[in-house]
Amino acid sequence: MSDHIHDASCDHDHEEEIFVVTDQDGVEHEMVMVYTFEASDKAYAVLLDRNDVEADGVIFRIEEENGEAFLASIEDEEEWDRVVAIYNEIIEEQEK
Repeated sequence: MSDHIHDASCDHDHEEEIFVVTDQDGVEHEMVMVYTFEASDKAYAVLLDRNDVEADGVIFRIEEENGEAFLASIEDEEEWDRVVAIYNEIIEEQEK
């Protein structure tokens, strides 16, 4: 898992983890996991659309079942607000 933001300023190669995510309109997007972090003892992943560099990132919760990790949407508004606030703090710290 990552410990920094992966963007154009990185000075090393990354092996992309590609995920196909279907949006609410049924359109599939190839997403790349660019960052992971923990909040409240749960793991989260930030994914960017591989084919749309202008699109906003999407945050998913990483869950594990029977030894297999998978991405889950964050449905709870309180959890979402908390996770976004933590992610924004991480970004601010890394920009210093």
